[in-house]
Amino acid sequence: MEEELLDGSWKTIDELAHASGVTVRNIRAYQSRGLIPPPLVKARTGYYGPDHEARLELIKDLGGEGVKLDTIKKLLDTTGGSTEQVVHFIRTVRGMFASEKRTIVSVAELAERFTEADPALLKRAQRMGLLNEITEDQFEEVSPRLMSAAADLHGLGIPLARSLDVVEQLRKHADGIAKLYVDLFLGEVWQPFDSSGRPAEGWPRVYEIITELRRISGDAMLAVLEMAVSERLDTTFGRDLARTVRTSSRPDPGPDPDG
Repeated sequence: MEEELLDGSWKTIDELAHASGVTVRNIRAYQSRGLIPPPLVKARTGYYGPDHEARLELIKDLGGEGVKLDTIKKLLDTTGGSTEQVVHFIRTVRGMFASEKRTIVSVAELAERFTEADPALLKRAQRMGLLNEITEDQFEEVSPRLMSAAADLHGLGIPLARSLDVVEQLRKHADGIAKLYVDLFLGEVWQPFDSSGRPAEGWPRVYEIITELRRISGDAMLAVLEMAVSERLDTTFGRDLARTVRTSSRPDPGPDPDG
């Protein structure tokens, strides 16, 4: 233990704060909430090692993306994140499913794109997590692709409020789908791997499965969507057609005898 402390990889809390850019107060707060483990104590001084630094970097990264501390803790607890390898794993997985590169857009640009800039609709887009207000006339697009989809719907003549309805519903359904795949990975891949002691030779296979799951999930979602839309169209138009046939096949009652 003493040799490890002398090799420079272990730091006091002040040294850790300076190296990580996280305040001493926040480090202690993270420790009290179970986000980072307690320090190793020698001669009544706490020392923090590489695992602590890796966790702090992860907390900073996720916090910068708006992830709440409780969610970060659950993420670390779920993966049993006690080593640099697991922290690296979490960061890599998030990188594979990384959010889009955010862009800055002005109110004037939004008004031109949507032919309107209703403050109420802008507020709604913020509540949905599509926009972050930077200044009074500038916003950050959290998901440019979703904003583009809303603009394309609007370009088809669909009111912006209705376009946002569609995007909002898609987002809600996506949460359930994401849970299915995350639960699948945790139950069928991660937990058996974790129970086996996370052997070093098994990590490449875990990363390979994640990459394949990303591809498969995209293909499956497109196939399910196409099938569901096709069935919905058949049902809807079939019902309308049947209604039309019934109406047209009714016998002509002829002239009203009282008329």
